[in-house]
Amino acid sequence: MKRYPASLFLVTLSSAASIVGAADKVAPAIAVTAIAPAATGAGSLFQVLLSLFLVLGLMMGAAWAIKRFGPKRMAGSATVRVVGGVSLGGRERIVVVEAADQWIVVGVAPGRVNALATMPKQETPTVSDIPVSGKNFADWLKQTIEKRNGH
Repeated sequence: MKRYPASLFLVTLSSAASIVGAADKVAPAIAVTAIAPAATGAGSLFQVLLSLFLVLGLMMGAAWAIKRFGPKRMAGSATVRVVGGVSLGGRERIVVVEAADQWIVVGVAPGRVNALATMPKQETPTVSDIPVSGKNFADWLKQTIEKRNGH
């Protein structure tokens, strides 16, 4: 069953009432029935798409407004950052955390976080400080393929 807007229903109902009233005056024995016009498929599709884009636009506008004017995060005075870590198993890790002027070695497991050791803050090595071996992955791969092929 097709649904029509309320205004279309009221226009159809008033048109039908005037036609029936005029028909009673002319020929009371003849009954006139009004048929509502069929809605076009393209018009209905356009109306649905327009409504969809309007709702999506309102949602995007609300998200932007919340991001722009919403509550701001308060920056704490003590900064904490993860210096490094290593995985010990599927769900266990050891992590070095820098807090204020010290490093804390922390063991992390499901449901548990344990401080293992503390030490004074140290300088983290930069990329230029790390010694680089003379061979890179491409050379290693080439040698491995040559060994397999017997060259």
